[in-house]
Amino acid sequence: MIGALLSYTLHAGRHFFFQFEDTKGLSSKLIYVLGGILSQVGHRVLDPLLTKWKRNVIGQRAWKPGRKKRLDAPVAPASTPLSSVPPSPELGKLHLDVEVTEADKQEAARLKAQANKAFTSHDFNAAANLYSDAIEKNPNDSTLWCNRAYTRIKLEEYGYALSDATRAIELDPRYVKAYYRRATCHMQILKPQSAVADFKKILAIEPNNETVRSQMVSTQKLIRKIEFEKAIEVEGEKNPVDRCREIIVEGGCEIDATYAGPKLPQENGKYYMTAEFIQEMIQWFKEGKTLHKRYAWEIVMGAYDHFVKEESLVNVDIPEGVSVDVIGDVHGQFYDVLHLFSLTGPPTEKHYLLMNGDLVDRGSWSIEVILLAFAYKWLYPKYMYLNRGNHEAKDMNRTYGFEGEAKHKHGEQAYKLFAHVFTTMPLATLLHATKPPSPKDPICILSPEGRRRFFVVHGGLFSKDGVTLDEIRKIDRIGRQPGQEGLMCELLWTDPQQAPGRGPSKRGVGIAFGPDVTQRWCTLNGVTGIIRSHEVRQNGYEIEHDGLCTTVFSAPNYVDQSGNKGAFIRIDATGKRVYTQFEASPHPPMKPMAYVQGGLGSLMMA
Repeated sequence: MIGALLSYTLHAGRHFFFQFEDTKGLSSKLIYVLGGILSQVGHRVLDPLLTKWKRNVIGQRAWKPGRKKRLDAPVAPASTPLSSVPPSPELGKLHLDVEVTEADKQEAARLKAQANKAFTSHDFNAAANLYSDAIEKNPNDSTLWCNRAYTRIKLEEYGYALSDATRAIELDPRYVKAYYRRATCHMQILKPQSAVADFKKILAIEPNNETVRSQMVSTQKLIRKIEFEKAIEVEGEKNPVDRCREIIVEGGCEIDATYAGPKLPQENGKYYMTAEFIQEMIQWFKEGKTLHKRYAWEIVMGAYDHFVKEESLVNVDIPEGVSVDVIGDVHGQFYDVLHLFSLTGPPTEKHYLLMNGDLVDRGSWSIEVILLAFAYKWLYPKYMYLNRGNHEAKDMNRTYGFEGEAKHKHGEQAYKLFAHVFTTMPLATLLHATKPPSPKDPICILSPEGRRRFFVVHGGLFSKDGVTLDEIRKIDRIGRQPGQEGLMCELLWTDPQQAPGRGPSKRGVGIAFGPDVTQRWCTLNGVTGIIRSHEVRQNGYEIEHDGLCTTVFSAPNYVDQSGNKGAFIRIDATGKRVYTQFEASPHPPMKPMAYVQGGLGSLMMA
């Protein structure tokens, strides 16, 4: 425990120094070294003495009925040192060595009961705030930290959840549920090896826990699969689009006579897209049926032919009489997408659609969603625009279900095709109003031409100032994955924060950027505002950073449990924005992430 306190203190100091750009070098390194030394002294020397004193003087804690004693066997130190995860934002406010009175404990218990009720009602933001209030009253209660970790998992704040779960383990090294929460976080941020380490700790405490044993085995298989795929990767291997076209020429993907679904028309031996086919395809999907894989290939390759002609930052003018609807994450929620398109209308010469990434994963109709979007892109390339999200990436698709779904519905080669074409999707879109704003409108940042323009990107801004639109436009994206750092990663992964400056990501990937960062970037680039997605908003959208940053999220009742509304933003030729909200639609009885491989779906939905 003392080791944890020392580590937390040094970690908080590091983040204080990080607010100042010129202290990120030597100061932060010294803080890391000193933090590691003090943490080890605390863990190896002081903590054993404290534990012995507690046993001799205080006695063992009271046990809940049916709960195993937690001090009856030693447990190895936590696999994730506290200095390696972002601290919870409330941590700096706490005095962890303060004496907790009986009144404090009672108030914490009252707040915990309210938090539990909010959690059960799927009001996860309220639950997180109430658990935080309870922790302020009693920071020594491991269950409060563990419960808040679970709440933050639901909010997809995996970095913060990891920190909370680790704190719960520090307080109670035999807390099985806390290890499980931390394993979940490790899986969510694509660190399966660390998840296995936590599964092993659980099994050391509960050797008969077959659920955890099964999940550990599945995770180990996933690790071996990842390592195998890396081992067989060949430099310069033919890209999947070329391979599919080669297979077609060789006669390897013919449509058999038994196929009774919608059929693409042909002209001079080549397939082409029509609005009629799209409507037939939608109806076919609603009946729970799949396209022939040849048509799926043709749709993906049809979209590909347009993506590769677009730059990483696409410029789109909004002429007079035209509007653009910006759509946030939809995550394979096909029936909600159909309802959404009934509100927006299809793309036309007077009405453009821009889908801002994360079309796939989590929802179990991701194939239907992506084929519909790609079909529109093939048919209307100048009216339908798609940005890449962080879930249009191999490692995310492997973990969150799209890989399994694509292989189940259309086979291995189709998944390879999708994975490659995802890398060709643009990273951002710049929407240009072509008419000047009304003199009555509030003053705002304008382009050099005196027009409003909006930077639409899935994630957000950068870990450094001075990034220009031209730099984004020139990013070499095709064939590349986002990785864990750099401009592409940050475009797809970062989030806004209320505090000024930059901070650690609550997700464990990317950074968080404050309102001052947004102000400087918009001023530098002549951008009226940033429109991004990437995060659930209970009302479907939220305007932040003094109006310069808007989040839009278009998957209502996200993964069938968040209870949020969906929304989209309509922008006209003057740059005026109108927000439309909508509720979730009923869908067939299939759970989210039904195609996650190896039985890990329940863990990823934890």
